[in-house]
Order: sequence, then structure tokens, then C-alpha cells
Amino acid sequence: MSRLPLVAGNWKMNKTVPESLELAAAIRAGAPGQSGEVEVVLLPPFTSLWPVAERLEDSGIVLGAQDIYWEAAGAYTGEVSPTMVAGWCRYALIGHSERRRLFGETDEAVNRKVHAALAHGLRPMVAVGESLEENEAGETETVLTRQVTAAVAGLDEEQGLELVVAYEPVWAIGTGRTATPEHAEASCGLIRRLLAGALGASIAQSVRILYGGSVTAESSASQMAQPNVDGALVGGASLVAEDFLAIVRAATTAEASAI
Repeated sequence: MSRLPLVAGNWKMNKTVPESLELAAAIRAGAPGQSGEVEVVLLPPFTSLWPVAERLEDSGIVLGAQDIYWEAAGAYTGEVSPTMVAGWCRYALIGHSERRRLFGETDEAVNRKVHAALAHGLRPMVAVGESLEENEAGETETVLTRQVTAAVAGLDEEQGLELVVAYEPVWAIGTGRTATPEHAEASCGLIRRLLAGALGASIAQSVRILYGGSVTAESSASQMAQPNVDGALVGGASLVAEDFLAIVRAATTAEASAI
């Protein structure tokens, strides 16, 4: 079946508000008429969400939060609740490897955040992926099985339709290394089979699965041409408008080739 490609730019802890507005404006100016061909999502820092939302109004480009907490409100200093971003965002990125590795986020925490996002009208974009050591030890399947199964535990079919999964091999993030198209397809295909086992085959066929990890326009074109790769979660390249737009164009081309 045909799935609308999705390209998301994760700005991480980069860009002040003025810099965010400049980048958002450049991306908006360079991506006219993309609606219906590819969904473009930007994930600025929390401090920039509101002003960037205003800058992108009526552009067709949507926003996502880089993380959320699982409670709606309370004494959780420094956290951001789903209710605080739901007015500006369509998506919430959950379980990024940097959250897992640097801040101790567990599979259980990822699942709680997934449920919280859905409860407040946000679509979870769940990141999964293995480390270099796990990859070299042949444990990719084991890691993905654990992470995906935990992330979707307790979801019903209707909730599953809101899900996006991003396969981000940790060894490729920010290293300049990227997975071959064959590895990306094998891993994304495994994720789809895991989703089928947890949520049903028809739901799994509707879920978009992205590749992330040192994504460039050159590498993404061959990766997004794979049957189970439906777009890209872009890190460093999303901080340069033309680099990011080149990946958006690659996604459009990949979709056209698949029709």
C-alpha cells in the first residue's frame, strides 16, 4: 500500500528563537507545493515552538516536540507536559537514543510517554535502534524486538494508526556513518513485522517507518526507495535549509518512483 512519506527535522539543542525563525522561514520558502506529496515536520527546541508555529502558519509544514513527560501537570521541575505543546504540535518525538543513553530513559518510560501523547492528541514518533556494540554482536533483532514491543504495549488498533516509528541505529547518529539501503530495509521490515504481531497486519501496513542516522540527500534517496522505509528523521542536515530541503525532494522523488 502507498504511505505518505514523512521527513522530520530534529533540531535538537540548537537554534535560538531568532535563528529558529530564520531557518523555518527558509524551509517554508523552499518547500512550496509539497502538501500531498510528503509530510514535512520540524522539531525545534521547546523555546521556539510558539514563534515557529506562527512563522509556519498555513504552510502545510507541521511541528513536533522533541520530548514530553507523561504527566499532564505537577511538581516535575524542568519537564514539559503534552498539554503544553499540544496546541502547537502534531507530533511528539519519544525515545530518541540520546534520551535513552544520556538521560536514562527506559522502555517503560517510552511506553508511558506514548500513551500520554495519544491521550492529549499528539502522534507519537517513537525512535528505536541498536548501538554499535549491539550491532556488531548480531543483536539488532533482539534490541528492536524489545524496544518496539515495549513501546506499543497496551495500544489498541485505533491508537496504532497514529503511530510513527523511526529506526535510528545509534552507531550512525552524528557519526557520518549510515546504514546501507539493505540494512535499513531489513530493520524497518522487522519493525513492521513486530507491529503486525502487536497491533495487527492492517495497522502495521499503515504505520510509517522512517530511517534516521547521518541522513543526507544522497543516502536518503536509496534508503527511501526501499519498500518499508517511508521517510527520514533528520538530525544535523535539518539545521541547514537547503540540505533539509534536498532530503524532502528526495522523499518526493522516491514516492513518485514507487507509484
